[in-house]
Amino acid sequence: MSAQAFSCIAESAKIAENVSIGRFVIIEAEVEIADGCVIEDFVTILAGAKIGPNSKVGTYSKVGKKVVIGSHCSLTAYCEIRDGCQLGSNVSMGSRCTLSAGTIVEDDVIMKYSFVVTDTPVLSRNSEKVVGRLKKGARFGANVVIMPGVTIGANAEIGACSQVRHDVPDNEVWYGSPAQFYRKNKE
Repeated sequence: MSAQAFSCIAESAKIAENVSIGRFVIIEAEVEIADGCVIEDFVTILAGAKIGPNSKVGTYSKVGKKVVIGSHCSLTAYCEIRDGCQLGSNVSMGSRCTLSAGTIVEDDVIMKYSFVVTDTPVLSRNSEKVVGRLKKGARFGANVVIMPGVTIGANAEIGACSQVRHDVPDNEVWYGSPAQFYRKNKE
């Protein structure tokens, strides 16, 4: 492990030997960072988060409490993954992406810049929040907003600058604001 000056790492954090940690990084209690990870400057990783092998967390990013990130994931600068999110393996997030608390992202998902999964409280259920799910192989252009509780199907594609208000089935291409069906994905 290489840790740069001025980082604050909790004693109970478990960090593999071959991890690169930048400057001014905060790593809280019970965090686990696997072999081959790169944690860039000014990153905050909150209590209980787990980051899988060979993943990268970009500058100024925040990883929330009890987040699980799989292997070979890449988060560029200014990403925010809120508490309790689960990311599969080979997930890519462009800069300024935000995942609301509890979002599930399956394997091989690509999110371009300024992507957001929103949530909203359900007042009849003590303000429990409804969040989205991004299924395996889904791809998103820049500036996409996923509204609360929306599921994006496996291998679906969402065009840039879209606002997705309804579930998107597997293997479909949608775009627009609000996003609408465009065509089936070519095999």
